Amino acid sequence: MKHTRTHARALTRASLVALLCLSVVSPASRAVAAPPDKEKMKPEDVVAKHLESIGTAEARQAVRNLVASGSVIFSIRSGGKGQTGGSSLIASEGEMNLLKMVFESSPTYPHELLSYDGKSFGALHLRGGARSPLGEFMMSHDTIAKQGLLGGTLSTAWPLLNLTEKNPKLDYEGTKKIGDRQTHELRYVPRKGTEIKIKLFFDAETFQHVRTEYEHTLAAALGGRISTGGASAGKNEVRYKLVEDFSDFKKEGGLTLPHTYKMTLSVQGPIVVLQEWVFELTQFAFNQKLNPKDFTPQT
Repeated sequence: MKHTRTHARALTRASLVALLCLSVVSPASRAVAAPPDKEKMKPEDVVAKHLESIGTAEARQAVRNLVASGSVIFSIRSGGKGQTGGSSLIASEGEMNLLKMVFESSPTYPHELLSYDGKSFGALHLRGGARSPLGEFMMSHDTIAKQGLLGGTLSTAWPLLNLTEKNPKLDYEGTKKIGDRQTHELRYVPRKGTEIKIKLFFDAETFQHVRTEYEHTLAAALGGRISTGGASAGKNEVRYKLVEDFSDFKKEGGLTLPHTYKMTLSVQGPIVVLQEWVFELTQFAFNQKLNPKDFTPQT
C-alpha cells in the first residue's frame, strides 16, 4: 500500500470520524400528459420482475448457501490518501451472512470482517482497538445486515427473496437516472422502522438490482460527541451515506449474479471522509458444507 506516516494518520482520523429531460410543453400537451412515474408501477411488480432477473423460482429455491470470492481494492478518496489490494469473501446461508476482506500489505487496515449469525451482528476491530469507518457505520446501523440487505443478491439473506418473512414496507418512488442507466426506485422501510433512509434501485430494462443507498444524518447535538482532534463537532451535523453498486451480471449456478460490487462510504461533517471498496468476484460456489460458527460475530 502507498502509505506514508501522513497517510496512516489520515486513516486514523477517518476512523475517529466514523465513530461518529428538460422540456417545454404547451398547455394542451400538459392536459394529456402521462401520469407521474410513481403511478406507473407497483412495488410488488418491481419485485416480481426483479426475482425473474435472478433466475427461475426453482433455481432460486435450490440455493441453500452461496459463497463468492475474489479480489478487492480499497481506496481513500478524501480524509487522507492511499490504496491497497487484497482478497475478499462473501458468504451466506439462510439469514446468516458475512463479508470478509484481507489486506496483507497494509499495517493500518489489515482486514475487515462483518458477520451476522442470524441473531447478532459484529464488526471486527483493527489493530489498536478501533474499528474502521465502515465497521463503525455498520455497527451503528446493524439493521442493514439483520435485514439481509448487505451484498444484495450476492446473499441468500437478500430480503426480496422472502418478503413474507421480512415484511418490509416498500414504496415506489419513480424512476431515476444513475449514470447512463434508467432505474426504478423503491424505498425500503423495515417492519420495525429504522433511523436510516434505505433506497433500492433496479435497472429499468432488466430489473436487476444495481444499487442500494443508505443515508443517515446526526443532528448537531449528537455530532458533538465525536472527537475531531480537539475541534468540536457540536456546531455541525454529520451526514453518513453508504452506497452499494452492482454490475457485470453473469450466470452462475443457474442464477444471474453481479461479479463487480462496489461500496462507497462518505462522511460529511467537520472532517470529510470518502472511502471506496471495489470487489471483482471470480469464484462462486453453492450449497457447500459451511460451519455456522464461521458466521459468529467477532469483535
